[in-house]
Amino acid sequence: MVNRVEWGPQYQIGINVIDAQHHRIVDYINMLADMDDNVSQSKEMKNLLELLVDYTYSHFAFEEALMEEAGYEFLAAHQQTHKVFKERVEYLHQIFETGEDVGREIGEMLQNWLIHHIQDDDQSYASVVKDKLNHIEDKYPGGWVTSAIKHFFK
Repeated sequence: MVNRVEWGPQYQIGINVIDAQHHRIVDYINMLADMDDNVSQSKEMKNLLELLVDYTYSHFAFEEALMEEAGYEFLAAHQQTHKVFKERVEYLHQIFETGEDVGREIGEMLQNWLIHHIQDDDQSYASVVKDKLNHIEDKYPGGWVTSAIKHFFK
């Protein structure tokens, strides 16, 4: 279906909480790679799709909240990219439920997202958000970032 991917520094943007979340994309790719081609309708695939739907909503909301708090000037464009990705994930989930094999398409989508979106688009906001996070954490240890993490990732 898809080849395994090894997490490495090329996927990191330098914000630990975001990097940990992005690492989950690699985990999902590897879950998919470990599935047999003939189990595309299995409980494993259903579980992977449910994890992916949950991930896209929680991760994107968290990431967008960080960008908004930091005053990232291209937030609206970034949100649009997220919207398109969420719609694609939802669509694949729907057609999976009708019995279609979506494994290859999910694998390609996740690999493209990892390579293009995370390495390019997410790198563009990293310095702005890091500066804001450092300022907030210095001024209010355990403040906004801590409460945001608790809010999104209980």
